[in-house]
Amino acid sequence: MLKQDYEGFMHDQLTFSKKLLADYLQIGMDETELIVVLQLIRYQKESNLFPTPSDIAAFTNYDDQVVSRSLRQLMQKHLMSIEESENGDGIVDEFYSLEPLWQALYTKREADKTKPTDQSVEIFKQFEREFGRVLSPIEIETINIWLDEDQYDVSLIQQALREAVLLSKLNFKYVDRILQEWQKKGIKTVDAAKQAGKKFHQQSSQRSEPVRKRTDPSVYYNWLDEPDD
Repeated sequence: MLKQDYEGFMHDQLTFSKKLLADYLQIGMDETELIVVLQLIRYQKESNLFPTPSDIAAFTNYDDQVVSRSLRQLMQKHLMSIEESENGDGIVDEFYSLEPLWQALYTKREADKTKPTDQSVEIFKQFEREFGRVLSPIEIETINIWLDEDQYDVSLIQQALREAVLLSKLNFKYVDRILQEWQKKGIKTVDAAKQAGKKFHQQSSQRSEPVRKRTDPSVYYNWLDEPDD
């Protein structure tokens, strides 16, 4: 082997965890997700911390949709997250973090968290059905934050989504605002959320005469237009 060939060979070497190849099935990953993770590691070595699905797909036999689905599944399984960092110019950059994956591989307690319940998995599918499209990585991360950091009950998130759908407010900021309002009022159950809506409507009806009768006005109302008490 010529010297320059050898130097090129050494430069092309990629180091990754042997445990990843040995235990990826045990933490709930499939082969497609494994390939996507290996490509992410390669991109990180090349200083591209937020490659697009198209970037990744270009080096695999998968199309953009398959890669996007794998990225979503990795985040749903708590094996990857999207983080933010501020560069020297005051601009915030997003990047894929594989820290949850390494925790799952090397910490048993964290590995147990990578097995989502059927109910928590369904919430992602429900949002995709209502939005009529696949969720973006940022949107998936938002749901994970609702579940893990804010610790909202899955049924309450589903009810907030239903409120947004009935009011034709299909965006995550609106759903998040509903959940924040409920948290502020100490509302933790679906029944309590419905009762809050009914009470609001009764108060609104006393202030002004309705122009026309709306369908099922006792439960659903515009959370962003709620007047102060």
